[in-house]
Amino acid sequence: MNTPEQRRAPRKRPDYAVTVTDVITGQPLGHVGNLSSNGMLLISHHAPRSEAIYQVNLPLPAHDGSMPAIEVGIQEQWHEPAATPGQIWSGYRIIAIGTSDAAHLERWLLHA
Repeated sequence: MNTPEQRRAPRKRPDYAVTVTDVITGQPLGHVGNLSSNGMLLISHHAPRSEAIYQVNLPLPAHDGSMPAIEVGIQEQWHEPAATPGQIWSGYRIIAIGTSDAAHLERWLLHA
């Protein structure tokens, strides 16, 4: 049975490894599977707490070739074991993002 698409914004897969880092602990949370203006899929080795909130940063390339990191607040929406043993897929909603970081994310989504 097919379920209707629940996403509010198209998602894009990065063509390079994007490590998402917890700003508070400095520890990596996982790698981006896909990213949109309002959410992301992370692939990690540990399951997050249900509905956990994290402040994270992740590098996104800019038009000038630099790799600045954007900082966002995210909240876990779901998680499940991936097809690859030892990996967890987790869906997050972006709940806080600054104006300049949101603009950088939108440029990356549209042009990268």
